[in-house]
Amino acid sequence: MSRYLERAEHTARLLDLNLSLLDQSQDEANERWQWMLNSLRVAMPETSPCDVYCITEHLTFNLRQQDSLVACITAARENARQVREQISEEMWERLNRLYLRAREAKMDAIYAQPHEFYRPIKDGSHLFQGITDATMNHGEGWHFIQLGRFIERAGATATLLDVHLRALLDAPEQPEQSRTDYISWVSLLKSCTAFEAYCQAYTADLKSERIAEFMLLNAESPRSVRFAAERVEAALQAIAKIAGKGRAGRAERLAGKLRATLGFAQMDEIIADNLHAYLDNIQRQCMQIHTAVAQQYISYPVEVALAS
Repeated sequence: MSRYLERAEHTARLLDLNLSLLDQSQDEANERWQWMLNSLRVAMPETSPCDVYCITEHLTFNLRQQDSLVACITAARENARQVREQISEEMWERLNRLYLRAREAKMDAIYAQPHEFYRPIKDGSHLFQGITDATMNHGEGWHFIQLGRFIERAGATATLLDVHLRALLDAPEQPEQSRTDYISWVSLLKSCTAFEAYCQAYTADLKSERIAEFMLLNAESPRSVRFAAERVEAALQAIAKIAGKGRAGRAERLAGKLRATLGFAQMDEIIADNLHAYLDNIQRQCMQIHTAVAQQYISYPVEVALAS
């Protein structure tokens, strides 16, 4: 449930941002939409030719595309329904309201005023998180919600950075920062809702190394990969303690390794070595943690349950 909601909020944010960008050439716009599809790990729709309207509809309403916005919210609601007795009434009402809003929307109305649709989706996800913290016991279930949110965020942010930084850093160097480059860097930060936070840390002087460092290694930004990794480790440690596990399982060890990978890293060394390989490794570690959590807490053999 938590991972699906985080994914829906991430998709809504990227769509809202890309649909609001003006004064782009056709080539720049095409490139930016391809970046967005790559960062969401979604293939271009099979419809040919496929314009912005087609891509927006595909990422918003296509229920056959499991990562589309409506598909994610639908899956989150279904998962919440299955654990209805373990979540608060306020959580269920907020999620159900979000689901109804997404299912009742019409593509033509969204395309005419995208901000009027995507902003309430983002706000609804944030409200659900706040209501969860305020109304649910902070026990095992709450820690699983934190785990889902932050493991999804860590993987999604690493993928977003990988796609954008590789494209921007591989571009031919210009003697001065072009207007297009500036918009690209601002868009990357806004894609992570981190533009204001970055400016507080580094001022508005946009440098690729600083942006990469802020989004990867900053310990205070809630959208950085390091921040998310630390929350993943903390959630797994709390779950293990509640479950009465005497020693760390594979999931906790992998989470500790991911946190250490980010906690002791230096940006100049990462860039000098291979930024793409580093980000690819972060994504791979997130998938390994997901698999280990499923094996350790969800799909374990019945003999293990009987023995306990």
